[in-house]
Amino acid sequence: MTTMKRPRILVEARPGAGKTTAFRRLAELLRDADVPVAGFTTAELRERGRRVGFEVESLNGARATFAHVSLSGPPRVGRYGVDLEAFERVALPTLSADRGGVMLIDELGKMELFSDRFREALLTLFDSDAALAATVHTARHPFTDALKSRPDIEIVRLTKASRDALPTRLAERLRAATA
Repeated sequence: MTTMKRPRILVEARPGAGKTTAFRRLAELLRDADVPVAGFTTAELRERGRRVGFEVESLNGARATFAHVSLSGPPRVGRYGVDLEAFERVALPTLSADRGGVMLIDELGKMELFSDRFREALLTLFDSDAALAATVHTARHPFTDALKSRPDIEIVRLTKASRDALPTRLAERLRAATA
């Protein structure tokens, strides 16, 4: 008897399409269905209506600012210095493949991918039997391009038009895969 791998879903979208909003709703729907979830989301930090940085928040509530205009870096992405230690301190403990349930990762973006430790943890996770969904940027990057080309990966495009319905659709698939 062959066991089938659980879903590996990459939700691809342009900036501002609502990836984080969709994944926070997805986490809520899974929790409401008593499905264990782990992982993290990222969010913009704004001051006086202007984006000044990004925060990482684990699904259990740990959080840190990991990119900000006031950080010097390196690394740097545009105006933002990136604090890889802060990112890793919150994100890496959430990425254990043996947790059961569903792993949600928001996002596999340029800033996050500067972390070698994060990329290594992702490869371990994607090679495991964990049910997972991750948001990914549309920009080309060697790491995400390689993930997107894997035969076990399903790519789902998120748009502003599909953002509201997508969490329910994904929750149903991921819940069924963990039953």
